[in-house]
Amino acid sequence: MKHILSIIAIAFILTSCGEEKKNSVEKVLESNNLETIRTKRAELVGQQEAIHAKIKLLDEKISELDTTKNIPLITTFTAKQEVFNHMLELQGNVTTKNLMVITPEYNGILTNVYVKEGQKVTKGQVLARIDDGGLGQQLAQLQIQADLAKTTFERQKRLWDQKIGSEIQYLQAKSSYESQQQAVNQLKQQLAKTTVRAPFSGTIDDIITEQGSVVGAGQTQLIRIVNLDNMYIETEVPERYISNVVAGKNVQVEFAVLGKTIDTKVRQASDFINPANRTFKVEIAIPNKEKTIKPNLTAKLKINDYTSENALLVPQSIISENAEGEQYVYVVKNKNANGEGVANRVIIKTGKTQGDVIEVLEGIENGVEIIKEGARSVKDGQTVKVLTYETEKNG
Repeated sequence: MKHILSIIAIAFILTSCGEEKKNSVEKVLESNNLETIRTKRAELVGQQEAIHAKIKLLDEKISELDTTKNIPLITTFTAKQEVFNHMLELQGNVTTKNLMVITPEYNGILTNVYVKEGQKVTKGQVLARIDDGGLGQQLAQLQIQADLAKTTFERQKRLWDQKIGSEIQYLQAKSSYESQQQAVNQLKQQLAKTTVRAPFSGTIDDIITEQGSVVGAGQTQLIRIVNLDNMYIETEVPERYISNVVAGKNVQVEFAVLGKTIDTKVRQASDFINPANRTFKVEIAIPNKEKTIKPNLTAKLKINDYTSENALLVPQSIISENAEGEQYVYVVKNKNANGEGVANRVIIKTGKTQGDVIEVLEGIENGVEIIKEGARSVKDGQTVKVLTYETEKNG
C-alpha cells in the first residue's frame, strides 16, 4: 500500500512541475496569446497581494514584540569644568623702529661711501662723506683768528686782574674771543653735516645713491639701515576690546610663509581711538634671535582677550533655538543599567566661542550628561538609549 502511495505522490509532483513549466512566464510569452498573457498577469498580481498581506502580518507582530523600536539612539558626553582661553584673531605687519633711509643734511657731491650692503655697523660709525665746498679751509682760517683772539683776551685778563688797563679793553677782548669761538663752533656744526653717520647699530640693507652723485639735503636717499633685534607687530583692534586687550596679554603669532609660530605678549596698547575706523593700535614684541623675521612680513595674531578658569564648553552643533530665541541643549537623566534614560531640554545662556565650541554661562552644571549625536532629533521627555558615553568633552 505504501509503495502505491509513493508512486502516486511522485506522479503528482511530476505532473505539477510539468504544469508549472507549461504555465511559466516564458512559455506564456512564447504563446503570443493575449488572453493567456492577461490571465498569467492576473495570477501573479494575486500572488503578490497575498505576499504583501503576509509581510504586513509579520511587521505587526515584530512591532508588537519589539519594545525598543521607538527609542532614539544617541551619544553623550560629560560637561567638565576646564580652562577656556578665548583668542581674538587679527592680522598685522612686522615692523621695527630701527629701520631708516638716511638722507643728507648738506648739499653737494657724495665723495665717499665707506660701507657696503650687508655690512654690520655701530651707532655713530661714519658711512659716507659729502664734499664740504671749502668749509674745511674756512674753518682753519677762523680757528687761527679764534686762537689770536684767545691769546689777546688772556693777556688782557691778566692785566685787568693786576688793575692795569681799562675795563673797556678787557671787555672788548673778551667779546672778540667769544665771537670768534662761536663762529668756529657754528662752522664745525656745518662741516659735521658733510659726514653721514649711522643713527643706530644695525645692518646696511641698501646703498641707494652711488659715490660721485650730487645729493640734496633732506631729499636724496643715500642708505637704508635696519636693525632686526627690536622687531614688533603693529595691528589695529576694534574699540570694544579696549578693556580686554591690554599690555601683558598673551599672543600667539603665526608666520605662514615661514611655517613658524611663536608665543609672545602685547607690549603696548594705545589709549587713542581712531575716529575714522573706531580702532586702537597695539604693539606686540617679536623675539628674532635667528633674524628670520623681516620688516613688513604679514602675521596672523591670536590675542588672548578672555580667560575663564572653570568654563563649561559644549559643541556649537548641539545647540538649538526655540521660537522665543532661547538656546537649549538636551541632557540625559535617570539613566538605567541598559543605557536608557530620559532626554530633558535645558535652556542655557552662552558666552564666547572658540573654534567649534562655545562657553555655557548658565543652565548646566559640572558633571551633567549632555546629548551629542542625535541632539537635534530627540524630544523633551523622550526615552533615549545611550550608545557611546564620552567621559571627556569632545568638541
